[in-house]
Amino acid sequence: MKKKLILVSILVLLMVIMTGCRSGENGEVYVYSYGDYYDPEVVADFEADTGIRVIQDTYDTAEEMYPIIKNGSADYDVVCTSDYMISKMKDEDLLYKLDKKNIKNIKNLDTDYMKIAEEYDPGNEYSIPYIVGVSGILYDKNMVKGKKIDSWNALWDSDFKNNIVMQDSVRDAFAISLMRLGYSPNTTNPKEIEEAKNALKEQKKLVYKYANDSARDLLADKSAAIGVVWNGEYIYTHDLNKDVEFVVPKEGSEFFIDSWVVPKSSKNKRNAERFINYMCKAKVAKQNFDYIYYTTPNSAAIKTIPSKYVSNPAVFPSKETIARCTLLKNLDPDTTKLYSDSWKEVKSK
Repeated sequence: MKKKLILVSILVLLMVIMTGCRSGENGEVYVYSYGDYYDPEVVADFEADTGIRVIQDTYDTAEEMYPIIKNGSADYDVVCTSDYMISKMKDEDLLYKLDKKNIKNIKNLDTDYMKIAEEYDPGNEYSIPYIVGVSGILYDKNMVKGKKIDSWNALWDSDFKNNIVMQDSVRDAFAISLMRLGYSPNTTNPKEIEEAKNALKEQKKLVYKYANDSARDLLADKSAAIGVVWNGEYIYTHDLNKDVEFVVPKEGSEFFIDSWVVPKSSKNKRNAERFINYMCKAKVAKQNFDYIYYTTPNSAAIKTIPSKYVSNPAVFPSKETIARCTLLKNLDPDTTKLYSDSWKEVKSK
């Protein structure tokens, strides 16, 4: 009996020692993010620096993530998601207000981007910007045969039939069609949405493929001449195909801010804030930029990024470019359904 008690005591002691090596509520933080969105080495470094174990999971779209958080299907501690979805989740009381005392590295973030983020999170109370970007046209300058590409109209040019890659996303596709027609990508006007839908139906006979992440690969291997991508895909594609160029159309475009938030289902809010604070470190933001080449809103990190990237408007859009771009907004249920039904009609015929 004494031997058993000694054995149990040793096991308990080992458990105490092992858990004592980890800080925070239970030594863990559960992270839910878009796939391949930060350097894996950053996670390893965070674990080594803090003793907090990171458990990761990924999703493809914000719409896929939302019901998981809404229904409490999993208790994630920190989520990286998009501006309009943050607005929706905040309005539905799904997010914690952040304790800025635990996120001191917020001082590294650009004040202009923080101000833009207030469009969906007034006072920056619930979210911390991580990555920003703008949608535009990526084209092969040889394959477009000297045509000037500076407008969304290029995606309706019959000369590019079967050479156009269009975004396979209801809001993104409609944003393009609406801006081409001079309307807001956040319109709730049924007539404007109808007009945009008809334009997309007209365009469909010209489209080679509807794609999202794979769009860059189709441009890289010259399977298509012109397509819609986010500016963060430019460096990757240009490294494989030196003939590609990126432009933000003159009519304006869609701008996004993906940010870190803490769901109210979190069991480790303090650890989540430590993770966010770590991601805001200048060296970490620089490391993540080197990994994905999307625009970082971290001013301190930008100072350490080579000028060949910072001075390239395809990688770091100018303030003038951003000023003519628009964040997508969360829409009311009826309008959301109208967009969804309209997109299904476009894709079905």
